[in-house]
Amino acid sequence: MKRFLVLLAKGFEETEAVTAIDVLRRGGVDVVLASVADTPLVEGSRKIVVKADVSIDSEGLLDFDGIYLPGGAKGAKTLRDDARAQKLIRAYKENGKLVAAICAAPIALEQAGVLKGETATSNPDFKDHIKQAAYHEEPIVVSGKLLTSRAAGTTLPFALEILRQLGLQDEAKQVSRDMMFDYLIENREKIFY
Repeated sequence: MKRFLVLLAKGFEETEAVTAIDVLRRGGVDVVLASVADTPLVEGSRKIVVKADVSIDSEGLLDFDGIYLPGGAKGAKTLRDDARAQKLIRAYKENGKLVAAICAAPIALEQAGVLKGETATSNPDFKDHIKQAAYHEEPIVVSGKLLTSRAAGTTLPFALEILRQLGLQDEAKQVSRDMMFDYLIENREKIFY
């Protein structure tokens, strides 16, 4: 079974966290939430509280296939400034594991130095903070084992891409069908107006 670590810092963007967690779990991935806060109860940017499974100070946090950083300006700045989070990000990159970040969270990747020689994206408001990577404005950018995306609205397809990058293509297709994401794409002219 594939395993993925999600870092939650106070002020995280709830849609970007919960949607990705949900999609990954639907795809059969064991997802563990690690709190960067002083408590397992981490409050998001919209005051929704999510209970983490472990603390960022726990043992065994490198025993996953990848790491995911949800955005939210306040949460992303905490991940950028927290030495423990920075150490984890660098270790995942150095060990050739997946590193995924969305919205404002690529600023934490920039600080960790893992964007050098890569291609990346972010929320447009944080574009100027991404200096080490070639910046693209696509909704999802895959650069080797580094995955970045733009905002809350791109979370579902981004999480499906994480499944694919984990080698779970069939699971990604099934989750997309089960959640009717394929239907939305096929009928976008009728639905999105």
